[in-house]
Amino acid sequence: MTRKAKRLHQLALYPVMTLFALMASASVWANPEKYQVNMKPGVTDLGHEIYDLHMFVFWICVALGVVVFGLLFYSVFAFRKSAGAKASDFHENTTLELAWTVVPFLLCIVMAWPATKTLIDIYDTSEADMDVLVTGYQWKWKYEYLDPNGGESVKFFSSLRTSQAEIHNEEPKGSNYLLEVDNPVVIPVNKKVRFLITANDVLHAWWVPALAVKRDAIPGFVNEVWTKPKETGVFRGQCAELCGRDHGFMPIVVNVVEQAEYDQWLADKKTEAAELAALVEKTFTMDELVSRGKKVYQSKCVACHGANGEGGVGKALAGSPVVTGSAQDHTALLINGVPGSAMQAFGAQLSEVDLAAVLTYQRNAWGNNMGDMVQPVDVYNVKKGQ
Repeated sequence: MTRKAKRLHQLALYPVMTLFALMASASVWANPEKYQVNMKPGVTDLGHEIYDLHMFVFWICVALGVVVFGLLFYSVFAFRKSAGAKASDFHENTTLELAWTVVPFLLCIVMAWPATKTLIDIYDTSEADMDVLVTGYQWKWKYEYLDPNGGESVKFFSSLRTSQAEIHNEEPKGSNYLLEVDNPVVIPVNKKVRFLITANDVLHAWWVPALAVKRDAIPGFVNEVWTKPKETGVFRGQCAELCGRDHGFMPIVVNVVEQAEYDQWLADKKTEAAELAALVEKTFTMDELVSRGKKVYQSKCVACHGANGEGGVGKALAGSPVVTGSAQDHTALLINGVPGSAMQAFGAQLSEVDLAAVLTYQRNAWGNNMGDMVQPVDVYNVKKGQ
């Protein structure tokens, strides 16, 4: 193909490329949420401050790009060899060297000033109205609402609520697929909340974009971050640090509510904890334990041990010598976990009632048929004996 033919071929492609570009642009404008690529300001003043800084720097970069590439394209066109241009032969130019040194320096100062102010605001966790300790586990979050008066804190775990049927494409995926939990965080609107972020096992990261919070969760170290939402609503996030097999299965849900609703929720949580503690002395029936244990298993155990105890990341429980062996040894293993493995210590994660229920379920499911029951008081006694 001659040079002229190649040029005509290239020119013929321009309308097609332009048409595709226009179609893509139309799709973006018709459905901006689906094709969103820019960050959002969220529902906090700090989030808006971060967004404004981002756009300020972005438009500076756009202006620089227009100037630099404009000069480049102009030079390529105006001084091309085919137009008879001759390359200049010169060495050093003090004016240009000063320009390309001073101008970038000034631009860095222009961007650094507001960036430093925003960074100081991000790390200013002082004068918080309340503190919440967040601990990352493989693969769930633990939340502890610290009582400023030194009283009993409210503690609970938050795990993925999306069903295994959805995950394995056996049911249609919901609108909040992999972004729904059994126990969401609840905080009051227009209150400064300080989150103390750490981890129990490996690196995690607690990230909720709408609340302008993201901090690494590091074992043995406590990071701080804060938020002060201006609107009520449900805001979702995820673990943002690769933390193992189920990294994508530990979402975060924060419910921002009015103060009165928050106070009621906190009171209900304290009542729930007291009632659960009182159940330690209750003797449950086999049906009650198995029914409750199945729910606990599907929430806490199924990701590693499989829906039918067939195993996966963890060992198979169907026919397992541990599950079909001594109930006391089985209880101790579930309480303490297995150091150096993916088997976590559930003694601090589950109540005595839930531990007893899931132990009973495992010992009587998938053909194990041990016929025995583990009561909450049995779990309590194993814990106490340690």
